[in-house]
Amino acid sequence: MSVTKDGKTERWMSQIRVKDWTGRVIHKKKRGFATKKAALQWERDYLNQATASLGMSFRDFIALYFKDMETRLKPTTLANKHFIIDQKIEPYFGHMALSAIQATDVRRWQNSLTAWRDEAGQPYSPTYLKYINNQLTAIFNYAVKYYGLKENPCHKAGTIGKKRAEEMLFWTRDEFAAFIAAVQDKPQTEAIFTTLYYTGMRKGELLALTVADVDFERGEISINKSLQRLHRQDFILPPKTPKSNRVVTMPAVLARCLKRYIAQLPGEGGERRLFGCAKTHLVNEMERGCRKSGVKRIRIHDIRHSHASLLVELGFSPLLIAERLGHEKVQTTMETYSHLYPNKQLEVVAKLDALLEE
Repeated sequence: MSVTKDGKTERWMSQIRVKDWTGRVIHKKKRGFATKKAALQWERDYLNQATASLGMSFRDFIALYFKDMETRLKPTTLANKHFIIDQKIEPYFGHMALSAIQATDVRRWQNSLTAWRDEAGQPYSPTYLKYINNQLTAIFNYAVKYYGLKENPCHKAGTIGKKRAEEMLFWTRDEFAAFIAAVQDKPQTEAIFTTLYYTGMRKGELLALTVADVDFERGEISINKSLQRLHRQDFILPPKTPKSNRVVTMPAVLARCLKRYIAQLPGEGGERRLFGCAKTHLVNEMERGCRKSGVKRIRIHDIRHSHASLLVELGFSPLLIAERLGHEKVQTTMETYSHLYPNKQLEVVAKLDALLEE
């Protein structure tokens, strides 16, 4: 290590040669420090990061974390992580030494999040709080597993928020009928929302569909990709999970709607996108249809819940619903939609009583 001062510029320079945690020798030089203290601090921080010392700052550890994650996560997932960590986590913990962060620090951070209010006086939603907290927990889990951190302080601190929203919004069959009648003046809008309601696919999956994905002979739609927007560019990526690669059957009402819509598309080409629009178009058309029909406003993703609610109402099993929605586990389906299933306790008692009286 060497810290020297340039007589001409009166600035300090640091040179360092060190073996990183993989054994590779690194020679690093940095100029322009205003003080010797700043140059020495840069040396300490760089040494901690290069040797993967737990004394490194949380900010430096995040750099290592993202360097590893960028080869393992989809670009959109990585971008979402960056946003949450850069905006909600790093500003609070960035200056702290990784190994010095305690459960009490995490709880103070959690309290700052739960106390936050926007200009309208609204707090973060419980599900958003849970998502932010999960990102910090994942970072410390990574430090424990790969860098030898003794324990994850988030486990002692407990969690905040909720995994599921207390109230799930969805449309009933009557509400969907009123909405779709109000948007039939635009064939694309009618086709989009009819497809969403009768298949339960995600909006990214919908917007990635091509004409070739629709098989009228077999009455099926193949879902094998998803459109995601990142840095103002659209990317066609694999679906969210392996189980998201699936084939869903079309009811006759959807098949008729898509036939009419595809027939009026200009030109030919099976690989062209079925719906060449952006996610913002879906939101705008949703708002227009709700205004015209008087149906309550829900999110685009809530139409997926509406489809699941329809299947529950029709008596289909959680396994079939999981397959149709592309859930990785049936448990996910049960946790999300179990409250929609009717309570069968009285029916059980009646059948037991009848059996015992025989």
